[in-house]
Amino acid sequence: KSDVDKTIGVKEETIIEVELTRIQKTYYKALLQSNAETLLKHITGGSTPSLLNLMMQLRKVCNHPFLLKGAAEHIESEMSQKLGKPIGDNDLELEALVNSSGKLILIHKLLPKLKAGNHKVLIFSQMVKVLDILEDYLSLMSYTYERIDGSVPETERQMAIERFGQEPDEFVFLLCTRAGGVGINLTVADTVIIYDSDWNPQNDIQAESRCHRIGQKSKVQVY
Repeated sequence: KSDVDKTIGVKEETIIEVELTRIQKTYYKALLQSNAETLLKHITGGSTPSLLNLMMQLRKVCNHPFLLKGAAEHIESEMSQKLGKPIGDNDLELEALVNSSGKLILIHKLLPKLKAGNHKVLIFSQMVKVLDILEDYLSLMSYTYERIDGSVPETERQMAIERFGQEPDEFVFLLCTRAGGVGINLTVADTVIIYDSDWNPQNDIQAESRCHRIGQKSKVQVY
């Protein structure tokens, strides 16, 4: 890119470290303690698959506790008693959704500032279920958005890209890192949020290239 087109906007990456919330720490410790025997077996030459499964569960907790089975209902029930609001109430749902995850708290602070600055944002995650959670959040906040993952047909993808490019009110585009797809041009966006980094850094670079490519005139900010 740097050899072919000198006019491409610069790309700046900012790594933001986020602390786990109290809820996340509770689930994280519970998973480790209940799997203490498994960990011990692995150290003494036990089975690897069970350890990989534990690692995936811990990654889920770091992204959002709602990814764990039954966690959403439990957290909302606790929040309902604390706030005195019925389950199903939009304010309660938003409170539970945001305050359960350190990453979502950060996004909750970041998006209003980006919206005020007329930025368009791409949010990437490896997990489709994380996109579901983000979709719920954006709906509750009344932010306009588009979404692409592996289940979205080619024709609908193109329509979503065109809407995002043409409609000034379209604010956020949710994408699955692996379903970024070759040829997807989203140079209308100038901000990228990698919600959960891929363990293969090339996948993240490819995701960022959805908007940092030939045709991009603005500076691209990657979080």
